[in-house]
Amino acid sequence: MSTSTAGNDLKEIQPRGTALIPFLIFIVVYMGVGMVLQFSGVEMAFYQMPAPIAALIGIAAAFIMFKGTVDEKVDQFMAGCGDSNIMTMCCIYMLAGGFAALARAMGGVQATANLGLSVIPPEYVTAGLFVIACFLSMATGTSVGTITAIGPIAIEVASLAGLNMVLVLGTVVGGAMFGDNLSMISDTTIAATRTQGVEMRDKFRVNFMIALPAAAATFVLLLLFGRPETVVPLKELEFSIIKVVPYIWILVLSLMGINVFVALASGIVVALGVGLFTGDLTLLGSAKSVYDGFTGMFEVFLLSMFIGGLSAMVTQNGGLLWMLQKIQSKVTSERSAEIGISGLVSIADIATANNTVSIVVTGSIAKNIADRYHVDPRRSASLLDIWSCVFQGILPYGAQTLIICGLAAGVVSPFQLLATLWYPYFLGVFALLSSFFPFADGYIRRHPWNWATGRAE
Repeated sequence: MSTSTAGNDLKEIQPRGTALIPFLIFIVVYMGVGMVLQFSGVEMAFYQMPAPIAALIGIAAAFIMFKGTVDEKVDQFMAGCGDSNIMTMCCIYMLAGGFAALARAMGGVQATANLGLSVIPPEYVTAGLFVIACFLSMATGTSVGTITAIGPIAIEVASLAGLNMVLVLGTVVGGAMFGDNLSMISDTTIAATRTQGVEMRDKFRVNFMIALPAAAATFVLLLLFGRPETVVPLKELEFSIIKVVPYIWILVLSLMGINVFVALASGIVVALGVGLFTGDLTLLGSAKSVYDGFTGMFEVFLLSMFIGGLSAMVTQNGGLLWMLQKIQSKVTSERSAEIGISGLVSIADIATANNTVSIVVTGSIAKNIADRYHVDPRRSASLLDIWSCVFQGILPYGAQTLIICGLAAGVVSPFQLLATLWYPYFLGVFALLSSFFPFADGYIRRHPWNWATGRAE
């Protein structure tokens, strides 16, 4: 979300609560349509209304409400849409989508899943499915894609091994949210880091120290309570380990601090090379796959631009300053500022059932809160991503739970899953604890943020 008008320019703007009405219209339309369709029994109800269309309705309200000539309002809107942070974020979305689509086309997703299942001892299959989902979602950057790939396999394994189906499905969702939260090519990571102005690897280092104990606690419980009554050997699955290489390549380059554009572009080249070598891709087919990946990111690309433009208009008319003043009256310390940021993105995700949308909508507000109360931006980026994924992973009307239950052919309901979504619960607990006991801030303490230069030392 654009923050170009959120710095010194705020001193010249009068706070006005009514300026937030266009944002509220966007949220109400998006959430309202979802609720009506949900009660009408429509499948995937909260995903029937395209978010950019709901945003357009809010933008139209802003053009009607706000003072000034049409040309002035268009200039404000376009400046927000074209903000450098917004454009950078959108370009990363496209490259990430292109890489993910190409790696999937050359068989990387299935190879990774089969590799994991081939090395799991049958008696630990539930815990193993969690690990596979964690790795696959972190490699591919998509929780929905991971659930779609792993879900049918997990359901089949649960049936054959006599496992608790509800526990297995909850385990897959938990593993998928682990990677969604941490992956270098996840749209939530891209949105969180760009809105807060930090590097992906730095956010990862802070985030990982919260996600790791949550994953470890989940894994231990699955070892204890996820064992089958009768051990059934898993069937042998074919896989080619070379097809996992592009995912490892992206992860290593990102952690090394290589420019994200270089990492993703080279990842596309590596995936292309692997696909051509194995015979799974052709040059023409690869071009189409990459383009399909680009277009697959169109909705979040368009939404980011629209919200950036709307944010600029709302900011120029005093909405952001009014909200900051209200939040400031409740926030008294860095700790309470962290809780405020966490609460903000959580409410947005509950309202939109989309963790990327919730980060894009609240990003600039979180950035201003973080700057005002000296919350390290690597920390605020981590909190935005974590809490959006916590609630996205447990919402009964979220895409993740709806898809996994749909794959199970109605055997398990989204509300039944609430008892077995252990990882999102643990993630929320450790994230909350980290605001009071900074056990995850080792990297931040070693490399403190320089507020004068806006960089880590």
